[in-house]
Amino acid sequence: MNVKDKKVTVVGLARSGAGAANLLAAMGAQVTVTDMKTEAALQEIVNKLAPAVSRSLGGHPDDLFFAANMLIVSPGVPEIRQLTAARAKGIPVIGELELAWQVMQSFPGGSAVPFLAITGSNGKSTTTTLVDLMMRRQGYTTVLGGNIGNALSEEFMKIMHDKAALPGAVVAEVSSFQLESTATFRPHIAAILNITPDHMDRYGSREEYSRAKARIYMNQRHGDYLVLNADDPETMRLYAAGPGCRKDEGPEVFYFSRRHEVRGVYAKGGTVYRALETGTAVPLLSADAIAIHGVHNLENAMAASAMALLAGCAPDAVLSVLKEFAGLEHRLEFVRELGGVRYINDSKGTNADAVLKSLEGFEQPVVLIAGGRDKSGDFTVLREVVSRKGKAVILIGEAAEKIGNALHDTVKILPADSLADAVLKAREIAEPGEVVLLSPACASFDMFRDFEDRGRQFKQRVMELKP
Repeated sequence: MNVKDKKVTVVGLARSGAGAANLLAAMGAQVTVTDMKTEAALQEIVNKLAPAVSRSLGGHPDDLFFAANMLIVSPGVPEIRQLTAARAKGIPVIGELELAWQVMQSFPGGSAVPFLAITGSNGKSTTTTLVDLMMRRQGYTTVLGGNIGNALSEEFMKIMHDKAALPGAVVAEVSSFQLESTATFRPHIAAILNITPDHMDRYGSREEYSRAKARIYMNQRHGDYLVLNADDPETMRLYAAGPGCRKDEGPEVFYFSRRHEVRGVYAKGGTVYRALETGTAVPLLSADAIAIHGVHNLENAMAASAMALLAGCAPDAVLSVLKEFAGLEHRLEFVRELGGVRYINDSKGTNADAVLKSLEGFEQPVVLIAGGRDKSGDFTVLREVVSRKGKAVILIGEAAEKIGNALHDTVKILPADSLADAVLKAREIAEPGEVVLLSPACASFDMFRDFEDRGRQFKQRVMELKP
């Protein structure tokens, strides 16, 4: 990829925008970053920019778009007017994921480095982490990035700058936002974990959202692998409908399932089986031996196992990770037990389907803390599980009224003025043997910096509770 002396505008100065800008500058491009936020609001990220990167913050001047040879758009930036006009003028518009992919292909030997990419509405971070750990346990050196950890462009700049050896594999969590702006991205092994309504505040329809997910396998060909959730109707419908690659020229498809015997990895009678060869099913481990609990984590574990085995990992490497990995922060994270009540941080539960699966994993009555910034979600899908599993729902944030209306006659519904107030009210309601669960079903940006900030504040408030 030759960008030397070309004018490149990076639109959106978040983590991936900064990584892309610095990488392009190191490659000799004339780089300018633009963002609607002011420099003061972005100071922490601005401080990470290379001296050669120019800045135009607090707005999006048209000339930065129309005079550029290329535009790099960050995942959080929607289809603004200037991007649409630039495309009409024939100016290439790609995202940071596509940039990183093209740069890796340009490294000597880079095209031989396998990309393992995971997408889905829920479970991406856990599955991506599991795959990375399995690959490392097998002895691969890996780069972990994308929608988790560092931006891939930042990681690849280290390789270029330090003349470091190429990794044995790249393991990437990729979101629908990142996939929207890909063109040639071709992972060797790709997985779609599930597709449930999410980010409807950005997409015009569920179909549009699903098509963005399908781009993960759009360029895959013979010799590549695609791992799909056989139990997820939308994932199966999407692949059957055929957007993306041609089936006769596309990847070899494997599945994971809690309900069916499939070619791939499946669970039956409390045992997880690997069946990568047709007609051959071999027990992998007992489902109870997987360290992370819950039906959604069983799915994540099976998806990761299928990908790692296809990538060449031995079963022992897969088994050891499944038995040891205790889970990620903010994903059904145990905080403490106080007075016989367990407090669980699931701040990463940012849509209704994620909350539904989290609730399904509890046998005890649950006091649910939910709410935040609505992403045009359908909260009525929670009615049945809340009626069965819930003791009460405590609501915070902008979406409190909407969620309350959706669940109004299921269990006791209480408003809270803040997360701290919600924790205090939950303590008053919960009895020994019950669970207090933060699983918001919403974005965090109305009250917090991000979902990590929300989760850490929840943990702080819980730890401040006195016996």
